[in-house]
Amino acid sequence: MHLTPSAHVDTFTRDHLPPADLWPTLEFTLPELQYPDRLNAAAALIDESTAKFGAGRPALRTPDGEVWTYAQLLERSNQIARVLTENHGIVPGNRVLLRGPNNPWLVAAWLGVLKAGSVVVTTMPMLRATEVSTLVRLTRPVLAITDHRFAEEMDVAAAKTALPVVRYGSGGSSDLESVAETKPGTFENVATAADDVALLAPTSGTTGVPKVTMHFHRDILANADTFARHVLTPSPEDVFAGSPPLAFTFGLGGLVVFPLYFGASALLTERAGPVELAERAAEAGATVLFTAPTAYRAIIKEGRADLLSRLRIGVSAGENLPKETWEAVERASGLKLVNGIGATEMLHVFISAAGDDIHPGAVGVPVPGFRAAILGDDDQELPDGVAGRLAVIGPVGCRYLDDERQHNYICNGWNVTGDTFLRDAEGYYIYQARSDNMIVSSGYNIGAPEVEAAIEQHEDVLENAVVARPDEERGSVVCAFIVLRDGVVGDDAKRREIQNFVKSSIAPYKYPRDVRFVDELPRNPSGKLQHFRLREKLQANADTETTGVELV
Repeated sequence: MHLTPSAHVDTFTRDHLPPADLWPTLEFTLPELQYPDRLNAAAALIDESTAKFGAGRPALRTPDGEVWTYAQLLERSNQIARVLTENHGIVPGNRVLLRGPNNPWLVAAWLGVLKAGSVVVTTMPMLRATEVSTLVRLTRPVLAITDHRFAEEMDVAAAKTALPVVRYGSGGSSDLESVAETKPGTFENVATAADDVALLAPTSGTTGVPKVTMHFHRDILANADTFARHVLTPSPEDVFAGSPPLAFTFGLGGLVVFPLYFGASALLTERAGPVELAERAAEAGATVLFTAPTAYRAIIKEGRADLLSRLRIGVSAGENLPKETWEAVERASGLKLVNGIGATEMLHVFISAAGDDIHPGAVGVPVPGFRAAILGDDDQELPDGVAGRLAVIGPVGCRYLDDERQHNYICNGWNVTGDTFLRDAEGYYIYQARSDNMIVSSGYNIGAPEVEAAIEQHEDVLENAVVARPDEERGSVVCAFIVLRDGVVGDDAKRREIQNFVKSSIAPYKYPRDVRFVDELPRNPSGKLQHFRLREKLQANADTETTGVELV
C-alpha cells in the first residue's frame, strides 16, 4: 500500500484507514484507470465536463420540468463550496453529512463538499434520529446539510453532539440556497490526492449494523471508467433515471457520476412507485433506467410494458434478477435488462453483461478492469460448476472505517462479497444466494432466490421473500413470506395452491413447507429486502407461532 501526500488538513479519514495488511489487492489494468496523483472527483465531474460538453447542456432534470444546465450546476456547487469554507470554516478532510431526497440541490451540495476538499458522509433521508446518531458517532462530521423537510430527525441526532445543521429548501435568509446566492460562482478546487478519501458510504445492506465504507476520489471515477464506459456506453444524448437514493452508491453512480462524467443528464425523482417512476422517465425521454427487479416486475404486472420499450438500457441491481423476470420483461417490452452485481464496498457494479452478451439467468462476466473467482471454504479457487464464495479484484476495494469486519471481507487480497455464486463453462457468473441465505434442509442445499423466483410466477403473488426456519428434524425448512395481490385471500387453500405450484416448477424438496401471508416485506431505505428481519421474526415467534406450517 503506497499513499501519496494528502491534501487533508483534518487527517481523520487517512488516520482511520484499515491496516495495510487488511487492504484488498488493487489493479489498474486499463489505460483509462491511470489517474494522476492529484485528482478532485468533483472537478472531473462538473468543471471538466462543462468545458468538454458545453455549459448550456442540461445536467439535472426534475419531474416538474425544472432543468439545471451544466453551467448552473457548476455555479451552484462553487457557491456551496464557498459557503462551506467562508461561512462555516470547513477545511480539507472535514466530514460533511448530507441528508435529503434526490433533487438538484443535494447534487450541488455533494459536489461542493468535494470541491472544498472535504469528505461526504451520505445518509438515507428516511433514517431515524437513532440511526443518524450512529453514523454521526462513527464518522464525526463537523457539519450537516439537510433538506428542510427532513430536518426534524437530523436535529435530534445532531443535538447529542452539538453538530451544526444547515437547511436547504426552506426559503429563509439562513437557508443554504439563500446564502449561496450571495456568493460568487467561482471557486478554486482543492487539489486533493487521488487517494484522499472523498466519500464515507454506510452499507445499505442486509444486516442491521451499518459498516462505513471509505472511497477515494479516484474510486468515484473508476466505476465510471469500468461499468459505465464498457457496459452502458453512455453518450451526451442519454437521459438517466432511476429509483435508488443518492445515498445508496447504486443511485450515486447511476444518477450523478455516470451522467455527469459522460456529458449526459439525469432525471431526479424524490419518491415514486415503479409505474410512476416509469411514467416520469418516459415523459423526460429517459434512455437509461436504474431500478430493482421488483420494480420491473411491477411495471409488467400493471400492463405498462410500453414504458420500458422506450429505453435504450434498463439496469437491474440491488437484488437478484431471476431468469423468469428477465424473460417476462423482454417478452413484454423487448427490453433486455442489464443484470449486475455490485456492493457498497466496491461502489458499483463489477459483474455484468449487455446486449448480445447477456445470458438470461446469469449475472454476467467481470466488467473490464475487474477479475473474479469462486472460493471454497479453504479459501482456494473452485472449478467451474461448483458453488462457492464470490471474490473480486479490481481498481476499487473494501476499506471499512474502524471495523473489525474488514477481516471478513478481505481474503488473500480478494474482496469476498458475501454472495454464493458458481461460474459456468463459458465464464458466466450465476447467482445462487447470499451466503447467509443458503438453506440447508435434510442435507439439501436450497438457494432462497430460486424458490423466490418460483413463487413469484404464481399469478396471485405480488412479492415474496424466502428464509430458513430452524427445524429439529430437518435442520431447517424453507419458509416463505408472501404478499398477495389486492383482493386475494391468504387462507389454507391458497397456501396449498402455492406450495403445489412451486412443486410443479422446481424440485419438490425445495418447496416452502412454511408459508406465511403478510401485508408487506421489510425493506431498508434503499429498497433492499431485509431477510434478516424475517429471520429475527421467526426466532422471536419460534415457541408460539405454527400457523402455515406443513409438518409432513
